[in-house]
Amino acid sequence: MAARKKTFPPLENRHTIIKRRLSRLFVNLLVLLGAGVLYYVVFSFLFDTPQEHKVRKSTDELRREYAALAERLGQIEEVIDNVEERDRNVFGILFESEPYVLDEYAASHWDRMEQLLAASNRHLGTYLLEHTDALAHDLDRLDGSFDTIRTRITALDGTPDAIPAIQPVINDDLTLLTASFGMRIHPFYKSLSQHNGVDFTVPEGSRIFATADGTVTEATRRSSTSGLTVTIDHGNGYQTRYGHLSEISVKKGQKVNRGDIIALSGNSGLSLAPHLHYEVIRDGKPVDPIDYFFLELTPREYRSLQNIAQSGMQSFD
Repeated sequence: MAARKKTFPPLENRHTIIKRRLSRLFVNLLVLLGAGVLYYVVFSFLFDTPQEHKVRKSTDELRREYAALAERLGQIEEVIDNVEERDRNVFGILFESEPYVLDEYAASHWDRMEQLLAASNRHLGTYLLEHTDALAHDLDRLDGSFDTIRTRITALDGTPDAIPAIQPVINDDLTLLTASFGMRIHPFYKSLSQHNGVDFTVPEGSRIFATADGTVTEATRRSSTSGLTVTIDHGNGYQTRYGHLSEISVKKGQKVNRGDIIALSGNSGLSLAPHLHYEVIRDGKPVDPIDYFFLELTPREYRSLQNIAQSGMQSFD
């Protein structure tokens, strides 16, 4: 049997077959490429690469650290404000001078806020770290200032307990003080006159406390105006006076300590209603008693008490 003779397609057909194969190959490549791109897009949306996971974790840690630093900054600023207010009160009362002013707090708060709003996150983080360290350093300086104050107080003639520093009545909600020191309308004469103390509207028979250690120099009916009155000499030029009482629990020459009950409130003398008239006298001159409640008031409570007192223009005596 004769062998079959091998034949080849015409040249034109071979070119066509090659083109078809190349076209199929190109289409297959495009399909594979599209599938790869689609897989990458879907994977990137659903899963993090190891590098992305590391960056995301680092970002979350930075956010937590930033929140913790911001909270710490707020706490330190609150402490600084509290310490500065007490520092100012103590300097003014004990040494009759103004304390130093920290340069950090002398700048305008509004300008600083505008600068922070315009800053980048990186700058904010750097600023927060530097500012927190500066505040901690200032707090250490203020602690040193208080050590100096304690040393000076110890050097005073007498003890700190001999300086009026509390309210003479229980006034936890700060609402009992109704007339402050200064020019007030007299309840009977209806004219402006100097009110040398503060008035607490307490029920008759309320306990009255000595506001500092001292010696009772007066415990009697002082006049038809003041009624039953107690005066205590605390030394260092300080005296306190308690008027319009209903009952006196101490006698002249008696030693008393801060917080001792010395009398009961009343309505004796020229008084509009039951209340306590309380005065602080420094070197023979009446001074504002509100400035001498620093031992039991926070700066916020001190400002609140000032606002409450200034709202009443009429005294009770």
